[in-house]
Amino acid sequence: MLFHVDPGNGHPIYDQIARQLKFAVASQAIRAGDLVPSVREMAQHLAVNPNTVARAYRDLQVDGVLEPLRGEGLRVTREAPDRCRLQRRQLLGDRLKAAILECRRGGLSPDEVRDLINHVLAETASSETLP
Repeated sequence: MLFHVDPGNGHPIYDQIARQLKFAVASQAIRAGDLVPSVREMAQHLAVNPNTVARAYRDLQVDGVLEPLRGEGLRVTREAPDRCRLQRRQLLGDRLKAAILECRRGGLSPDEVRDLINHVLAETASSETLP
């Protein structure tokens, strides 16, 4: 499981952890029924305070992504993959919308925005570093 945090990216660390776990579930890197690392293990891996990981895990339980399994830890719920895919799509859609609005406010026409998006897609297709 390759999680990482960036204290300088403007998002709270607990939110970064929760988001990365949701994205991992959405992409099926973590599947329904899988146990997630313990708070201690995740905190050591990320070099963060265990309370930060505990907060992320609590938020994920409230969101219905994780559920406690008595004596074992936390596992991904059956409903989590669909929820996580929907949330991932909404989050990335919001980011894309903001970028497109910035392009439009910067004076680019819709055709120029499409050309730019296609150019960036082509660039990233050749240099993907997906896990």
